Amino acid sequence: MTVRPSRLNGSLQAPPSKSCTHRALFCAALADGKSEIQSPLLCDDTLASAQALSKLGVTALWDQGNVSVTGNRELKKPSSEIFCGESGTTLRFMTAVCATTPHEVEISGGPSLLRRPVADLAIALHELGADCMSNQGYPPVHVKGPIRGGSVKVPGNVSSQYVSALLLVAPLARKPLEVTIAGRLESKSYVEMILEMQRKFGVQVNANDDLTEFHAESQTYRPSDVRVEGDWSSTAFLLVAGAVAGEKVRVGGLTQETLQADRYLLEVLKRMDARVSTDSSSVTVENSRLEPIEVNVSDSPDLFPAICVLCAATDDFSTITGIRRLRIKESNRVLAMSNGLKQMGIETRESENSLTIWGGKPHSAIIDPHRDHRIAMAFGALGLCTDGVTIVDAECVGKSYPSFWQDLRSLGADVIAR
Repeated sequence: MTVRPSRLNGSLQAPPSKSCTHRALFCAALADGKSEIQSPLLCDDTLASAQALSKLGVTALWDQGNVSVTGNRELKKPSSEIFCGESGTTLRFMTAVCATTPHEVEISGGPSLLRRPVADLAIALHELGADCMSNQGYPPVHVKGPIRGGSVKVPGNVSSQYVSALLLVAPLARKPLEVTIAGRLESKSYVEMILEMQRKFGVQVNANDDLTEFHAESQTYRPSDVRVEGDWSSTAFLLVAGAVAGEKVRVGGLTQETLQADRYLLEVLKRMDARVSTDSSSVTVENSRLEPIEVNVSDSPDLFPAICVLCAATDDFSTITGIRRLRIKESNRVLAMSNGLKQMGIETRESENSLTIWGGKPHSAIIDPHRDHRIAMAFGALGLCTDGVTIVDAECVGKSYPSFWQDLRSLGADVIAR
């Protein structure tokens, strides 16, 4: 895709939340009976979860904006390897789910997923009674349950998906299960999201106030009907586009009372003096003269590429901290954003846990997003205020936001498919 200079104006609806859709699919899969998930996100990652679960005998029928899931607590033995595409959530959740069955299962994925760590989760499941082996800490994973319960400790600064995966299956253990977090739990809200989704499916996992200790008794998931809210993570790129190249951009379908970590973008925009307003279900952003910022993204790492775009559009230097884990996402996002910005004439300086960006006037470039959906969307937004940016492999946005380029066009962006 080539994105040319544009002024955005208009309204659209936020895409559904990927994180909520994943969690609803897995909770529904573990309930005996039929659940209805309203307004789910249909994208590469959520399809990967549905297809992986189908290998265990779970059916998911997508129809007219909803998905009906028929779960089965007696999960069947898969006839072949379970392939998770490029979805880290699918990999970690499936590893834990398969550890509750007596079947030997191999779980693998695409090229970037094979570089995503799984060691601490595999170790925890092994300590809980499952046979779980990885390839030197990475997929493919070989797992066979069941888990018996007991106590386990996991680090809080590698991936919150480890914690969420363990909590997902904790009620299915034969005995009570306790999870303790070593150090500070980063991306805490993603763990809160699994706890909330479990409650909707009749399961209660108890936690202390700072989410460092969890306790679950043996319980049974019950079928439920749930609605998926709008996705603050994907919407971030539309709001950023509005701030750097918009007249007025309004995005609806965004719940203000949300557990999603990436609502934090509102605070970032306000701290940068962006012209932003909200009501109970929408956010409006207008073209703004942005001020530099120092911001920590350890609890909302998916915002990093979007915030880089905001920083590049200022007239001074900004520093983003809390970036250590971003090197083990779909790509090394720190390197991908730093190199891409340099190609566009924006100076950056990287340390172990921070990136400093000297804002200015970005110029045209050909950007390789390294098959990373959030990198592609970030440079798509930044391209609006340049003399033209071409993004190769632009279809990688299908991982989380398949209609991104179409939605950008609907707001007036000059986007040309090459």
